[in-house]
This record gives sequence, structure tokens and C-alpha cells, in this order.
Amino acid sequence: MASKQKILVVDDEADIVELISYNLTKEGYQVYTAANGKEAIKVAKDVYPDLIILDVMMPEMDGIEACRLMRSMPEFKQTFMVFLTARSEEYSEIAGFHVGADDYIAKPIKPRALMSRINAILRRNTSEVIDDQSTDKLEISDLVIDRDSFLVYRGEEKFVLAKKEFELLYLLASKPNKVFTREQILKAIWEDSVVVTNRTIDVHIRKLREKIGDTYVTTVKGVGYKFELN
Repeated sequence: MASKQKILVVDDEADIVELISYNLTKEGYQVYTAANGKEAIKVAKDVYPDLIILDVMMPEMDGIEACRLMRSMPEFKQTFMVFLTARSEEYSEIAGFHVGADDYIAKPIKPRALMSRINAILRRNTSEVIDDQSTDKLEISDLVIDRDSFLVYRGEEKFVLAKKEFELLYLLASKPNKVFTREQILKAIWEDSVVVTNRTIDVHIRKLREKIGDTYVTTVKGVGYKFELN
């Protein structure tokens, strides 16, 4: 239930924090706040929120760096992280997804739309993404993909992936050589998030290839992607 879920709101603008906190509290969420990235990490370690809403531009430590640091900590691997920003530049959005953001919400805040988005995000989990896989570990090619730890192994080598990168890899690897269209990927991984575009998939595929190599995931031009199993 929503009343048991914790949300951390991080923004250096007090009125934005107050607006979001009021609406989240009214929905029954437990709300915590912070004014910058450093404070956010400290609060997150104390309360272990289910979701963190991070402004991008903040003093002391911005949202991008805070997200990057928390994604490197095992305890926050499955925490949803959403960026909140007034900036519309493409590089800002891409930078957010690079460090493991799950979604991206633009200011000015529209409370009803915000709550709809947050509710949808918190309904997501890996078991919903791939509901026909009962195994905790998927062994394919020379990779071992561990759903419990969100880690990928190749022999003695270990790869730490952001949550969406992991879900994307697991989805593709669950049905090797099957071509997943962009629409299928968007629906499976991001569900009904209205801000996610084809570019979002491309960013995650690129980051995935940078981490595990570019021999596993193949682009099918004009269609989508597949896990190549020779």
C-alpha cells in the first residue's frame, strides 16, 4: 500500500519541495526531504526510500552526481530514481539516464500528472517486467544474469548495471535471437511513462554495451533489438 512506501524529495527550492511533499502525503506516502545531493545520500541511508525524486541542478552536489553515487551502492540498486528539472536540454536527460534514472519529470509541476506518474512508477518491479521467467539466475552464452543481486557475471568478471539496464538485458536474454520491437521494450521496461522515447532505449543499449561488450545485443535496423546467440 502507498502508506508503507517511502519517498525522498530532493530540491533546493523550498516551495517545490513543499508542493510535492503535500501532494505525496495526501496520497498516503511517507515523505522525507533534502535540499541537495549530499543531504539526500545521508537521508537515503537513514530511511531507505522506495523512490527518490531528484532535482538536477542543486548546490553542493547536483542530482546527477547523487544518483550516480547511490546507484554504486548495493542498497540502492532497486530504488526508483526520478529526475525533476526545469532544464529541457537533451544532454541533461541523457545524463540522467546514463547514471541510472528510471524516469524524468519536467517543471513546472502539475500535481495531478505528477501523482499519476509516481503511482505508475511505484507499481513497477522486475517480476512484472518478465513474468514468464521463474529462475533467479539466467545463464546464457558466457553470461550469468542474477536477478536477486542485479549483477551480471562473465567468468570471474562482475558487471554492475543500473536497474533499467539490467531489466533490459534480462528481457532480451530471456528469449535469445527474438527481435523485440521498440514498442515492446518500452511497454515491458517503462510501461506507461510518457517521457520515455526511442532515444531512451538507445541510451540504455549504449550503456549496456559499454559495460558488457557489444557482441551480445544486436540492433535490427528499423525494428528493435535482440540478444544474439550463435
